[in-house]
Amino acid sequence: MILYFSGSGNSLAIARQLAEKLDERTMSLYDALDADLLDEKRIGLVYPTYWLDAPMAVKQLVAQLTLPKKAYTFIVITCGALTNNAIWSVRKLLKQKDIQVSYSHKIRVPDSSALAFGRNPNAQAWKFDKYASRIDLIASEILNEKQRLHFSGFDPFGWLLNTSAVSRKVYRFTLPVVNPDKCVGCQICTKVCPQTNIHLSTGKACIGDRCTMCLSCVHFCPHQAVEVAGKTTLAERQYHHPSIEMHDLIRR
Repeated sequence: MILYFSGSGNSLAIARQLAEKLDERTMSLYDALDADLLDEKRIGLVYPTYWLDAPMAVKQLVAQLTLPKKAYTFIVITCGALTNNAIWSVRKLLKQKDIQVSYSHKIRVPDSSALAFGRNPNAQAWKFDKYASRIDLIASEILNEKQRLHFSGFDPFGWLLNTSAVSRKVYRFTLPVVNPDKCVGCQICTKVCPQTNIHLSTGKACIGDRCTMCLSCVHFCPHQAVEVAGKTTLAERQYHHPSIEMHDLIRR
């Protein structure tokens, strides 16, 4: 079983590609909370890197999961470039459950948070061709149950950035905000938010306090009403993985 968390579809696409090569099924981490996984022989976790760490939601969900202790467990993360503590922090959570991660690796994909820094994620499509062969390598090593941990070490800077005192200030920079003048209340953002953290108030979308900063609301809003870093979202810079549609990301 491959469990995934995905905002713009990158991690879901990688999870599906690995599942096909490994003859496994995929399931969102949210659905996994209510699933019986104890008979699974192989457990994979696929999720993105946010701010040099695993997403807040991923850490919260993994902490609640009931997983088999003897399964071959692996982690594959997606990232724009750096991984820092994205694998280490989840390995630490699993170790507290007496679960050993046997394998880890990363796949570079277009950085969906790039628009916060004035860059276009769609200009990074070259990563798909460059790192396609790595998916084959990862699948082959998992099939052979390799004991190999890539990109899984501890990074002190990533840890410092995600301490509560620092993260409150840093996260504020990329926290998505709804522009009420552009919002038409179509509710698309309420559907794609993995945290179910967006609701309507007087016909306008409002973002709650459980944002994990996946920016799905930013990328899928058809009216570019959700802004980040104080900037208007340009339609040509909205991004989602080309094989993933909005309906794939809506929580059932």
